[in-house]
Amino acid sequence: MSNLEILLTAAALSMDAFAVSIGVGACLSAPSIAPAFRMGAACGGFQFAMPLIGWCLGVQLLGFIEAYDHWVAFVILFFLGVNMIRESQEEKSCNGQDHTHGAMLLSLALATSIDALAAGIGVAALKGSVLLLAVPAGIITGGLSAFGVFLGFQAGRILGKYVEIAGGLVLCGIGLRILLVSIL
Repeated sequence: MSNLEILLTAAALSMDAFAVSIGVGACLSAPSIAPAFRMGAACGGFQFAMPLIGWCLGVQLLGFIEAYDHWVAFVILFFLGVNMIRESQEEKSCNGQDHTHGAMLLSLALATSIDALAAGIGVAALKGSVLLLAVPAGIITGGLSAFGVFLGFQAGRILGKYVEIAGGLVLCGIGLRILLVSIL
């Protein structure tokens, strides 16, 4: 795996977190730097840490981890997506809810970084530089996630609950894509 391929992988790993961040931003009642910072820090931090963890686990556990990582990501993302769609149909919907705290934030950051764990294992198997993957993945993901929160707020303000439904469908779709790519 060339250095360019590793950097492109780092950028690609950030796309799930970016899409989820747009959905999170759509639920905010007002634009604020704090939720964007929390989302960027959590998603960027997980995208940085997970390749390192994967690399440390190495090829010894490759078969076991690959057997279940897609199921974990699918269940978390699909559950969160269905919940977001369900909430969009309620009277208050998610307007004003800040999903950048506690267990919700950690669940989103973890679910969108499961692929980075597998990428770290892949880098170890190919004897590549894990830092060349982890550092850009963390930085790119952090920046795009923070931007996604602001972008999602603007879209949510204009389109209301339809953005929540779209955000939920995106979460379900990402989870399903992760599952299908892994089992097909």
